[in-house]
Amino acid sequence: MTERPEIADGIDHQLDPRFIPVQQAIGLIAAACMAGGSFVTLLIVWAASRFALPVIIAFFPLWALVNGVLAWLAYRWPPIEYRHTFYRIDQQGIEIRRGVYWRVVINVPRSRVQHTDVSQGPIERRYGLGTLAIYTAGTDHAKVDLAGLEHATALRIREHLLPGETGDAV
Repeated sequence: MTERPEIADGIDHQLDPRFIPVQQAIGLIAAACMAGGSFVTLLIVWAASRFALPVIIAFFPLWALVNGVLAWLAYRWPPIEYRHTFYRIDQQGIEIRRGVYWRVVINVPRSRVQHTDVSQGPIERRYGLGTLAIYTAGTDHAKVDLAGLEHATALRIREHLLPGETGDAV
């Protein structure tokens, strides 16, 4: 039986690399929904108005360009975001660093954690990933999400962040 390494090692960790295709799939689904919805809207406007067909056809290249750029971004952005997201767990709590242009560093001390959840959407479940949600007291960052963790790792982090037997979390 191999022993798992300590979860609170104080080392910066990247998210699971399977997070990239998960985010790409979610982004492409969203882009397809937006493209379909905007196309139906374009058809409804054409059918309900006096616009001539050539005017609507003139808008089609703009529609295709905008939706093509959205689909391209949905595919290209997740690897960039992945390279700029790290987390560190130590005995005091968790630190999450993310952001490509606007960098954010979130520190959550164990003493402030009220409760935690681990969730999986259908695409995350297919890839064996999960999202850790950490709830704290306060208004700013009262809920902190860390998506892109291996499900078992998210469960181990959740167990580490929960208050121990010796103290009260209230």
